[in-house]
Amino acid sequence: MSSQEYNHIVRIVGNDIPGEKKIIIGLTQIKGIGYNFATAILDSLKINPNSNVGYLSESEVQAIEKLVTDPNSSNFPPWFLNRRKDVETGKDIHILTSDIDFTLRNDIERERITSSWRGYRHMYGLKVRGQRTRCTGRKGGAVGVAKGGKAAPAKSSAPQGVASPTGEAAAVVDAPEKKETAEKKE
Repeated sequence: MSSQEYNHIVRIVGNDIPGEKKIIIGLTQIKGIGYNFATAILDSLKINPNSNVGYLSESEVQAIEKLVTDPNSSNFPPWFLNRRKDVETGKDIHILTSDIDFTLRNDIERERITSSWRGYRHMYGLKVRGQRTRCTGRKGGAVGVAKGGKAAPAKSSAPQGVASPTGEAAAVVDAPEKKETAEKKE
């Protein structure tokens, strides 16, 4: 393909990306970067998205890392970032990797502490964004009719000549009568 050096694994923002992947797909393996954001990064840096990650030069990798960690420097629009008007800083930022989970946990905990309605819904594991809960979103075991117990009859209380619920015929006590009728005929 090209005469430059091929790397089997390229490390971008703390993620190991296999060298045989296309650049656009390799960037989406980083948590916090989707397909559209990866396309925008590669367009602004004028890198071919269909080339393999292994053929990236060291300077291109550094340029990608710089742009991913600080997209505001490249004049990305604020609606393109995943954290607008951050609660602590008030700025539009783009968070990556494990910071996403950490910030999400902090946001939910802040809502619980302030006793907001969303905090209550999170606390009890209910739907938060106004969805229906009448027929969906049910958790836990089934609530309904339990099998066994008083609903099933006992084995010993079956009347004579009638089959029990298990399918076994009850003992018929008609045998002595048959003997008497046989004796009378003689």
